[in-house]
Amino acid sequence: MDRIVAEVLAAAGRGDTAALKVLLHPYLHWHEPRLDLRGRNKVLARLAAAPAPGPPASYELRDGQIYRWNG
Repeated sequence: MDRIVAEVLAAAGRGDTAALKVLLHPYLHWHEPRLDLRGRNKVLARLAAAPAPGPPASYELRDGQIYRWNG
């Protein structure tokens, strides 16, 4: 697993919004079963309201941040 993915999972698990803002691209595409979100702020709201996700099936990095997350 990529270091950045591991850091996202750890930050989401502890509710560390400041760390997530650094790790997630502003124009993030986030896909989970029955959930598609676009934009870092929407994903941060989802992570604050629900349990942390499991590792993604696939992901894409852009500028050293998570740009696509396919759960």
